[in-house]
Amino acid sequence: MRAIQFTRFGGPEVLEEAEVPDPVVGPGQVLVDVEAAGLNFADVRQISGHYSAPDRLPHIPGSEVVGLDPRGRRVMGFTANGYASRAVLDEGDVVVVPGSLRAGEALALLVQGLTAWHLLRSSARLREGESVVVHSGAGGVGSLAVQLAKVFGAGRVIATASSEDKRSLALDLGADAAVDGAADGYAERVIEANGDRPVDVVLDAVGGAVFDAALTVLAPFGRLVSYGSSSGEQAAPVEIGRLTAGNLAVLGFWLRPLRGRREMVGPPLGELLALTAAGRLRPLVGGEYPLAEAGRAVADLAGRRTVGKVVLLP
Repeated sequence: MRAIQFTRFGGPEVLEEAEVPDPVVGPGQVLVDVEAAGLNFADVRQISGHYSAPDRLPHIPGSEVVGLDPRGRRVMGFTANGYASRAVLDEGDVVVVPGSLRAGEALALLVQGLTAWHLLRSSARLREGESVVVHSGAGGVGSLAVQLAKVFGAGRVIATASSEDKRSLALDLGADAAVDGAADGYAERVIEANGDRPVDVVLDAVGGAVFDAALTVLAPFGRLVSYGSSSGEQAAPVEIGRLTAGNLAVLGFWLRPLRGRREMVGPPLGELLALTAAGRLRPLVGGEYPLAEAGRAVADLAGRRTVGKVVLLP
């Protein structure tokens, strides 16, 4: 089969197309012909050797695919080696994809959709009427979190984004306000966008100085949920006394440990699919690249030149 692999760690340039044997299918698994493979920022980190590095090289990256199973069903699920024309899924975890849904839209609901759902429901435990700040509001997770926050009853949703076009997109998705997400002047912009009041919830995958600034805008009993550090910077240590004095909470979220817990995946994913079918949720497909151009796709994702979900087409 055709696949994209890397034999050394580095940037997008280390990705190479190769002909490799079909993956071995174990008990309880199914081999699918891949229609589309999803890209995630975690792939960028893995390729560089900084995140969940593989035990051996060469390695085929990619954690999610949509494809046809041996029964002819169009399914999606998590995998270990998705940048390929075939991939193995755990049969008990596959989800049937409606024919009306584009592959990229379906994949947007898997990693990004589940992350956005759990950030708001499981971690932040958003209550009706609360204010929410969504960092990178035009990105894969952010674009869905903006919409879900409104669906879940947020009183005011403020998106941050790095460009005017991305801020306009976040507003089009339902954000009540959109501001520049840079750390310098962050607190002033966010507080002003919330009617000169502190906010209840911040969802952050930027980290570093932006995380530090976000901690300063929380209202009493506010929650700051960290689910990544795309800036590559370390945030300042959080003093417990500061949290206690403000009745604040800092939480972390990572989707990977939940993937083996079907009750944490199936019901939320079912709700996401239903909301999409009802037209209340609009997954964004930000780019479709041929499998052979995986390096360009990863470079665009890492360079923040994309919005929504980015996919590879074998």
